[in-house]
Amino acid sequence: MSRGDKTCLVLRHLAFEGLGVLAEIVAGYGFETRYLEVGVEALPLEYIAASDLLVVLGGPISVYETEAYPFLVGEIAAIGERLRAKRPTLGICLGAQMMAAALGAKVAPGPAKEIGYAPLTLTEEGRASPLAALDGVDVLHWHGDAFGLPEGAKNLASTTLCPHQAFALDSFALGLQFHVEVIPATIEAWLIGNTVELGKAGIDPRTIRAQSAEVGAATAQAGRKLFAAWLDGVFL
Repeated sequence: MSRGDKTCLVLRHLAFEGLGVLAEIVAGYGFETRYLEVGVEALPLEYIAASDLLVVLGGPISVYETEAYPFLVGEIAAIGERLRAKRPTLGICLGAQMMAAALGAKVAPGPAKEIGYAPLTLTEEGRASPLAALDGVDVLHWHGDAFGLPEGAKNLASTTLCPHQAFALDSFALGLQFHVEVIPATIEAWLIGNTVELGKAGIDPRTIRAQSAEVGAATAQAGRKLFAAWLDGVFL
């Protein structure tokens, strides 16, 4: 496939949260990628609907903070329209929460923040999905909110604090509460950008830096396998 055959629109909420390892993968599948800086740029609803692939990335805000961040209303509505049209959509962390909210599932604070590298427990359906690549692999958790399971979705993974860590809608949509897209060399940007949250949570950045040095490369490699398998199931 040649580059530019298909369009990938990325909704980004933080400058340092990009596609990570996913960037090289979508390029290899022939996608021309465009980032849209949410809250800064206008949301082109027709482009969101028409893009061959939509990726909605993470961020420190919550889907229910619509009075403080009014752009969330239009963003969630646009995601919902796309999902109801069964258009290929991938959501990561906040992005997955938006997908869940757009489909009527509850998103609310979890019992505690999950921040740092730790494993998942895959469900039976998760082991039969692209998430099989994560079996026995630590992923990067960085969230305080949790989502309910949208109607018709399959629950693919859980942790003790968060019973719904990933969900799929048929083959066209995948929501991941955690991060496997992060390139280890960029972890310092996460630690700097989230210094206030880390301080409030009582987490020493040196802990996450050490975790990333130990397992971050394996996490990223598993992420590559996951994303490639999912894209194969959608576009091949």
